[in-house]
Amino acid sequence: MDISRSALRAISAAFVAVALLLAGCTSGAASPRTPSPTKAASRAALAAYYEQKLNWHECRGGAGFECATLKAPLDYARPDDGHDLKLAVSRKKAGGPGKRLGSLMVNPGGPGGSAIDYLQSYAGIGYPARVRARYDLVAMDPRGVAASEPITCLGDKQMDAFTQTDQTPDAPAETRSLVASYQKFARGCAARSGEILGHVSTVEAARDMDLLREVLGDRKLTYVGASYGTFLGATYADLFPRRVGRLVLDGALDPALTSEQINRDQTAGFETAFTAFAKDCVRRASCPLGTRDVAQARERLAAFFTRLDTHPVPTGESRRLGESLATTGVLAALYDEGAWPQLRTALRSAMRGDGSGLLTLADLYYERDGDGSYANLMYANPAVNCLDLPPAFHTPADVRKSLPAFQKASPVFGKALAWSALNCAYWPVHPTGTPHPLHAKGAAPIVVVGTTRDPATPYTWARSLASQLTSATLLTYNGDGHTAYGRGSTCIDTAIDTYLLTGTPPPSGKRCT
Repeated sequence: MDISRSALRAISAAFVAVALLLAGCTSGAASPRTPSPTKAASRAALAAYYEQKLNWHECRGGAGFECATLKAPLDYARPDDGHDLKLAVSRKKAGGPGKRLGSLMVNPGGPGGSAIDYLQSYAGIGYPARVRARYDLVAMDPRGVAASEPITCLGDKQMDAFTQTDQTPDAPAETRSLVASYQKFARGCAARSGEILGHVSTVEAARDMDLLREVLGDRKLTYVGASYGTFLGATYADLFPRRVGRLVLDGALDPALTSEQINRDQTAGFETAFTAFAKDCVRRASCPLGTRDVAQARERLAAFFTRLDTHPVPTGESRRLGESLATTGVLAALYDEGAWPQLRTALRSAMRGDGSGLLTLADLYYERDGDGSYANLMYANPAVNCLDLPPAFHTPADVRKSLPAFQKASPVFGKALAWSALNCAYWPVHPTGTPHPLHAKGAAPIVVVGTTRDPATPYTWARSLASQLTSATLLTYNGDGHTAYGRGSTCIDTAIDTYLLTGTPPPSGKRCT
């Protein structure tokens, strides 16, 4: 079945902020040299990195984008050990009219989303003209991501098998199979990615951003970060508060939460998003989940997933649509209300025996191309998450204890999302971060944006981050979907554009529709 190109673009723009729910973290086994990303050598010891010059050239494909490579130390605590990383950077220079305001760095989230792809496919052509006129739009793929020394873990066929693993085990043998798949994934990451696996934390990525800021010639950082990009931006602000210029943190994460809390809150967020979808669906005669009420829709979707657990349906290719891929496809479409019509069509077809539509949505989520190859989003994602926070769960028994709370958060998705939080349970390096509030005391005004029915970054997280950051203002979008800037609200876009162009944040407590 076909899914419209416009809907795919909308979903794809949201997907770069996906996969926290897929990547619980872990204590794992110690690496040969335990990284210390919170520590860094002196500015003098890092001078060669801060004083480097970028060699800009036209990017492949042209379209007015320039590309370069930034050199960064693998380990900021040991910059003289001879281990450097090459980080990919791209920009589109300000086109005028008006005085150039400097660089505007963008990050779409993930962790694992390619900032360069986001810049070249959306921000560099889709951000408001008056913002593009005054700023050089700049993106850097974070370490371990896309074109910047990418983490890799599995071959494409192995990844196909991994995405089809039953994530709602009903028997000991199924639990063992799920654990074995997570172990194989972790072993593959260690074998294929090497020493960088211990140096892709958010703190290290934020330090890379400061290198780039300096090399670009900007005294302060101006930045728009979405979803995980808000955690990256807030971390930067906490490390370098006096170097903060104008920061927009859209679809905020709460850095004070544990990994288990994050996964459980996201589970509730997807339930909120599904409820909004179901309310819209049941008003339509063609709704595949019934026309009575949300409760009926929830029951029918749960029954459909249960049926797929034992009886996958054809998709027109060798992969069949089982419960795991179907669940991923549904969750994927909940990121953007523009995808609701496609979700209705895909569900209707799957319930009639054609799983191709939900498989397409799942593949888009996983960044699987038509030739069967995978981008590195789903490899970089757990690599970052497993360093940033201690584990959500250590054992299958821990997951089972948590199931009532997750299933209360979402009767349909709770079980699958609880088990998915075990994803990194055998990670080969220790986590280096802990949950803690970020204050960025002394920073210039920061704008935190929250969407009231955001599935992936619940609105409560935006409220919490805004309360932690000493100079933050909360801007609220009363609506559906993941993040708010550039998604159709003139009120939101005007407030953010004004802040970026003048430095004046919106009034405290401003709400938009």
